[in-house]
Amino acid sequence: MCSARGCRQAAVWALRWNNPKLHTPERRKIWVACDDHREHLEEFLSLRGFLRDTVRTGEPA
Repeated sequence: MCSARGCRQAAVWALRWNNPKLHTPERRKIWVACDDHREHLEEFLSLRGFLRDTVRTGEPA
């Protein structure tokens, strides 16, 4: 299910991120997103310098 607040759509994207102040460089946290919220969540993470990459769900890590 999408990580956007209040969204109940199926997630099709995995946004892999980390906070460099808290996590080691190889650590990846994951938010999942539907098509409607992918861009918004990517922008949120990118503005903070956290976004590392985005892949379709089900792709190898």
